[in-house]
Amino acid sequence: METLGLLGHGLFVVLTPENLLLCLLGAVFGTLIGVLPGLGPVATISLLMPITFSLDPIGAIIMLSGIYYGAQYGGSTTAILVNIPGESTSVVTAIDGYKMAQQGRAGDALAIAAIGSFIAGCFGTLIIAFAGPPLAKVAQQFTSPEYFSLMVFGLVAAVVLANGSLISALAMIFLGLLLGMVGMDVNTGAARMTFGLIELSDGISFVAMALGLFGVAEVICNLEDAATRGLNSSRIGRIWPTRDVLKSARGAIARGTLLGSLFGILPGGGATMASFSSYALEKRVAKDRSRFGRGAIEGVAGPEAANNAAAQTSFIPLLTMGLPTSATMALMIGALTLHGIAPGPNVIVRQPDLFWGLIVSMFVGNVMLVIINLPMIGLWVKLLQIPYRLLFLFIVVISAIGVYSVNNSPFDIYLMIGFGLLGYLLRKFNAEPAPMLMGFVLGPMLEENFRRAMLTSRGDLMIFVERPISLGLLIISVLLIISIALPSVRAGREDVFQE
Repeated sequence: METLGLLGHGLFVVLTPENLLLCLLGAVFGTLIGVLPGLGPVATISLLMPITFSLDPIGAIIMLSGIYYGAQYGGSTTAILVNIPGESTSVVTAIDGYKMAQQGRAGDALAIAAIGSFIAGCFGTLIIAFAGPPLAKVAQQFTSPEYFSLMVFGLVAAVVLANGSLISALAMIFLGLLLGMVGMDVNTGAARMTFGLIELSDGISFVAMALGLFGVAEVICNLEDAATRGLNSSRIGRIWPTRDVLKSARGAIARGTLLGSLFGILPGGGATMASFSSYALEKRVAKDRSRFGRGAIEGVAGPEAANNAAAQTSFIPLLTMGLPTSATMALMIGALTLHGIAPGPNVIVRQPDLFWGLIVSMFVGNVMLVIINLPMIGLWVKLLQIPYRLLFLFIVVISAIGVYSVNNSPFDIYLMIGFGLLGYLLRKFNAEPAPMLMGFVLGPMLEENFRRAMLTSRGDLMIFVERPISLGLLIISVLLIISIALPSVRAGREDVFQE
């Protein structure tokens, strides 16, 4: 009953003209970047973060979160109709969704994608509402040793669940940790790795780094790809599934929702991992696997439910423990910090309007997304006809303006360009940049909590194993490291990523 009362309070927060408008803008922007290839939630949130400085913190986080889960909706539309996944989470949806469109069943695929996304999104939001406060109470018992061990667990899990080579994931984590140390030492005030540049005294700009790695690098990769966009002119048909289609998809939606909810909570998981895992699960439980890749409705329903559930539940560790589970959540931490809010267990107590307002805005945003996506399918597909030579110029110019506006420093633009080139090279060598961003965000917190623990214990490292929660997190981290060292586990991991 208490939770329902707090949800009512969150509804009161959201139902203001300004917050409703920002929720709508987030849903529209999210759908737009999901539709257009070459954009993504990480780059777009980085781009819009400076614009939110003038907004109320609640409105800012409502809009930025709407962009994130809205992108999961938009990506499925073009993946199904024109075989162009606008978002990485929709790559799997395109496999069977586009085949359904070619068979004249585009309406069924679009409707199931929307229904599955809506159900999973609402379920994930309910998990936040009911599981968030108890987890926050547990996290309030955390002190420096527990937070240090939690950060270690987050980094280890990010390595295990990162796509590609384990060596490259480890290298990215350590590079992120190293970059996070640039600037003035918190305790001594000494300059570290600034190379005499006064612009680096406050550290590397988070916005410049994120926009470079995920925005500029993505633009370069898209300019290099000369592939043309071929639009499918087939009729969409009736956008409402029959009873038989709903019956075939309901099991996949349920499994995808549960699986995505789990992957959203895990560090390093995220919506992309959830959608790929859901597709692999549906193939394994299907009686006739040969249907997959030829228009199986389960191949649309499962991944779409999984990526939306993961997008919602990834806010749980962010809001209750201050732990980002993906690059997008790392950006959310940056956005909250820039607004003077420290993510963690005290958010629910000190910022109840933000926590419960955000939860209710997710329900409202999911309803808006269903209304926005299905009736406006024709408009979203038309947007694919925008020449990329015009689109990329807009992205680069707005990115430069956004980065400059944070500190009014031309140096940050040079940083963005440098990280853009680095991100491009990382993609060429199949190294995922997301673990580097997580290492960059978690590194300073890891160092700060380690130093605090050492001051408390007078240099005794046993403090990390004497406290039960800290010991438990370290044991789990060690078990994860041991597991990925086993040949059978490593081979299974590689098979999953390859599939």
